Amino acid sequence: MTAAQTYRELPQEASVTVLHFDSPMSDDERRKRLFAGDLFVYSPTPHSMALVAFARQMVETAFTPHFPPDAQHHLAGPDYVRVLAELKPSFINHPRSAELVRGMLSDLGADPAQTYFDVPRLRTMTSEYLNAGLTLQFESHRDTWFSAPMSQLNFWMPVYDVAESNVMAFHPRYFDTGIPNSSRNYNYAEWVAHGRTSAAQQVHAETRKQPAALQDLEPEPDLRVVTPPGGVLLFSGAQLHSTVPNTSGRTRFSIDFRAVNLRDVQARAGARNVDSECTGTTLGDFLRATDLAPLPAELIESYDTVPA
Repeated sequence: MTAAQTYRELPQEASVTVLHFDSPMSDDERRKRLFAGDLFVYSPTPHSMALVAFARQMVETAFTPHFPPDAQHHLAGPDYVRVLAELKPSFINHPRSAELVRGMLSDLGADPAQTYFDVPRLRTMTSEYLNAGLTLQFESHRDTWFSAPMSQLNFWMPVYDVAESNVMAFHPRYFDTGIPNSSRNYNYAEWVAHGRTSAAQQVHAETRKQPAALQDLEPEPDLRVVTPPGGVLLFSGAQLHSTVPNTSGRTRFSIDFRAVNLRDVQARAGARNVDSECTGTTLGDFLRATDLAPLPAELIESYDTVPA
């Protein structure tokens, strides 16, 4: 998107969102369909179930003697956040987590030599309890507002059973339609330096500034996907999505990570940018599935931009 071209000037095109279940499609064709707005859902794989089991082991140890989805009813807010402040980095940085993600990518047909992924994150969405920092429930957004490349793909799976009242909602009508948003004020390097590090201090209120829509959106009709634990939902980082207000009475635990294909990054392939104006890039976080090597430095630098 050129400097003179804004989301208001881009052509608006009607789109159809197709949901593919256990598709045998090749990874090359799947990425093209994801970049066009389709969604893919897969039954649990051997490595996704192993990742869920590993997460459950860590979560249940951290919240003992409480069953994790119910622990919010037994702990005061600051105590709950203290558990997460230790649990989440432990899961993210554990070598076993990365090992199982690498296996998942192979299970799902990605080429390990061409696929780069970032760390898997353990998410917690409490039910009418906490909504800040480590428990933040995101309003409608695209990951591409947060300095993600347009070629980014998102992988998501629940750790425990979920329902339509505590999953994500997609808003397909906006996939090809730009909306006013504050992404121009976001730079990834600044967020890493100043925003991410203060997450544990956000207990009862979220004070950090993050990209958001600047107009009221029409949230319905939306699309919600309910999978069993370990079932994998795959979507473009350009999809507009939000966290459904959790009224289930139980905390949702889920795992997500992102991936890019080297050929897509090199070719600047991906979803069409209809409204993202952030600066910086997350590509420095991605590691090759074969050997955990980073993307070439010159390629990362070519995506990096500085605030105006």
